[in-house]
Amino acid sequence: METGQRGATPRDVRDLCDFYDVRDDSERERLMALARESKQPGWWQSFALPYTTYVGLEQAATSIRIYQSAVVPGVFQVGDYTRAVHQVGIPRFPDQVIEERVEERATRQQLLTRPNPPSVDVILDEAVLRRPVGGPSIMRQQLDRIAAVAEYPNVTIQVLPYEIGAHPALESDFVILDFDSEAPTVVYVEGLVGQIYLDRPADVQRYQEVFNRLRAMASSPKDSIALLTKIRDTYTSGKRLAG
Repeated sequence: METGQRGATPRDVRDLCDFYDVRDDSERERLMALARESKQPGWWQSFALPYTTYVGLEQAATSIRIYQSAVVPGVFQVGDYTRAVHQVGIPRFPDQVIEERVEERATRQQLLTRPNPPSVDVILDEAVLRRPVGGPSIMRQQLDRIAAVAEYPNVTIQVLPYEIGAHPALESDFVILDFDSEAPTVVYVEGLVGQIYLDRPADVQRYQEVFNRLRAMASSPKDSIALLTKIRDTYTSGKRLAG
């Protein structure tokens, strides 16, 4: 149990409470309930995902900070956008797998409105809004979704406009996940080579500094949604914005 090879059972917790002289019945029951709950599989484990560890961390996080330069983060995606992203994978995903990813993202998004939701701070490169994934109709639907989510009290969305030029995350997308004080912060980086999880203090500090710098360079939340709305309207008319 100490080496993590197995979890604590309610009986283990009961015996440890006796050993450490925990007399409060409500506290003993709370700890044993936690042990029972830890045995229950997370909903995401029923999906054949290559990133189940990330989804579990995302569900447990108290704060989620995302920088994305290419696509809308999964926790904001509408179904048709998810389909369009996965239909161009190499090798191509089977239709059944694509529909599973659509369902998985829809379920993940419930964390945004659950009781005691995490704070979610997202910085999107302007390219995310301008790349017509799935075509104009899907992009309008997707940008409407982002604008709606930006109204949530626990969500902040900023856009890095093209005009700022170079910035410190030109070659990297990442997510910073914070937890209760007893769990270390984790940085998640995903790419064609797979998933990388970083928790060394020096690595985490570097990504935190980069995120803070991006946040300072990005447009304000209000101006970001104004730009998003302007770009969304081009998908209706079929026109493209200059620059």
